[in-house]
Amino acid sequence: MSIYFDSKDQQCKNPFGAVLCGTEVSFSLLCSREEDICAGALRLRAEFAGLDRTVPLTPSGGAWRCTVTAPEEPDLLWYDFTLTRGSGETVSLTRSGGPWQLTVYEDTETPEWFGQGVSYQIFPDRFCRSRLPQPEGLVGERTVHESWEDTPDYLPDEKGEIRNCDFFGGDFRGITEKLDYLQSLSVTTLYLNPIFEAASNHRYNTADYRAVDPMLGTEEDFRELCRQAHKRGMRLLLDGVFNHTGSVSRYFNRDGFYPELGAAQSQASPYYNWYHFTRWPEEYDAWWGIKTLPAVDEGQDSYRAFIIRDRDSVVRRWLRSGADGWRLDVADELPDDFIQEIRRAMEEEKPDAVLIGEVWEDGSNKIAYDRRRRYLLGRETHGLMNYPFRTAAIDWLLGGDAAAFRERMEELRENYPSPAFYCAMNFLGTHDTARILTLLAGEPVPESKSQRAEACLSPAGYRRAAARLRLGALLLYAFPGSPTVYYGDEAGMQGYEDPLNRRTYPWGREDAALLAWYRRLGQVRRERPSLQAGSLRYLFAQGGGLVLERRTEGDVAVAALNAGEEALELTLPWAGAVATDVMSGQQFLAVEGRVHLTLPPMGGVLLV
Repeated sequence: MSIYFDSKDQQCKNPFGAVLCGTEVSFSLLCSREEDICAGALRLRAEFAGLDRTVPLTPSGGAWRCTVTAPEEPDLLWYDFTLTRGSGETVSLTRSGGPWQLTVYEDTETPEWFGQGVSYQIFPDRFCRSRLPQPEGLVGERTVHESWEDTPDYLPDEKGEIRNCDFFGGDFRGITEKLDYLQSLSVTTLYLNPIFEAASNHRYNTADYRAVDPMLGTEEDFRELCRQAHKRGMRLLLDGVFNHTGSVSRYFNRDGFYPELGAAQSQASPYYNWYHFTRWPEEYDAWWGIKTLPAVDEGQDSYRAFIIRDRDSVVRRWLRSGADGWRLDVADELPDDFIQEIRRAMEEEKPDAVLIGEVWEDGSNKIAYDRRRRYLLGRETHGLMNYPFRTAAIDWLLGGDAAAFRERMEELRENYPSPAFYCAMNFLGTHDTARILTLLAGEPVPESKSQRAEACLSPAGYRRAAARLRLGALLLYAFPGSPTVYYGDEAGMQGYEDPLNRRTYPWGREDAALLAWYRRLGQVRRERPSLQAGSLRYLFAQGGGLVLERRTEGDVAVAALNAGEEALELTLPWAGAVATDVMSGQQFLAVEGRVHLTLPPMGGVLLV
């Protein structure tokens, strides 16, 4: 069929990608005369407004065209085309798998500092401890590892439960002591997993939102961490776990640790209506059915007042204490209007604070619990955790086609508002995934958890994984959005699933070469405006070869990468006389506006 429409091609749809409310958008279908098209129409459906609309196409210069004005309210528009031939035959033109998507978003402020800088994720119990803590008198049945090098407890207890109640004692003062180290990585944002009082080492089962966990230190220790980080140009992002609490908490208080009555103790408790009991007190809604994580009803006024609305609410209080933003745990389980309220409260309290959501898919069109979500339309999150980037990058590093990476990322760039795309939290590993070095080795996964706990990569597997990680990190730092490093990935940490991916940072036992690579990447990212906020263009994407260009008005950087097993010959356009690889210092002479590169297997350069 000689009918051409590509939503990413600006001769077919202009402007590219998501648009602001009220923007004029032009559509053009390129048709050959042999198609004998005599009429056509653009069909539009507005997801949230619930409106259908048909716009006639008019012939012009070998194409059928129309212009529409995006609605004044944020929405998702779904569109396709119908064409009629002179014979009366009707032709439907749609994208494979359904209609095309046009994201219409509101013009609201997005803090630029997050996406332009480098982020570092810290699992607080495992990063650095300033002293050996004592567990006596604290909520939960805690134990403490005296040796920092121990393996975290990973086997079920005598009740068949994995309770995550073993602690290593990482604390705020330990993080503060390592700020110079983090500054050497050019880190500008510290993302901390939960810091509030909780019975487990991961602290996703909050016991008290208004108190930091005593093992981490005092609230003054937290404030001092914020002050010292701010002096170094770093900001802090806290983990907001607002979909559920712990069963051992001030609010539920199943074990009676706290003096006030919790919802599990009395229906007269002020927290009773925060939870939904099917048979009080034994049966209640819980996150994924895990009874230690009773789910809260975010629609309750008293809960919203406590978390968001009150002058001293959780969201507001910790911003005033020094935090610079929130990452929302399981954002797809929080109501849209709940997230909107958090955003408004943050804007009132600290206008340049950032709100990031945990979403594992394309967040522009995510359906959760039978509802299409509105995370990125301008009133909720500023950006999202970019799991699609991680998936596509790992697939490519392990032998996939770079064209598939480009296609998946271009679909994301098309669907996401530009501010959200540039405010994404990009990463290769997190506390919820196996260590990236372990994954990239490509070695067989041991069958039992005990075997996985004891497993280390073979020397050959480590070399292979480290080469892939260096390449993946180069891509991470060259891509739009904030490159986010999970603590210890830069040091060569290994490990399979939770809690084996949450071992303690190996101070004094780092992979020096890998660490130096990350430091150099951070330095280059800090120095090059093009890597912080430049446009994105793919110069090559085929097999193992991937070449990205980032450009601002006064700066250009090109990342040329080869994840293949054979050397790759490339010839790239270059405006200057010499291209310099800032990672190695090697220079390449440009001849007639082009440079020639030979990239070895698992090799890459970052040209400026």
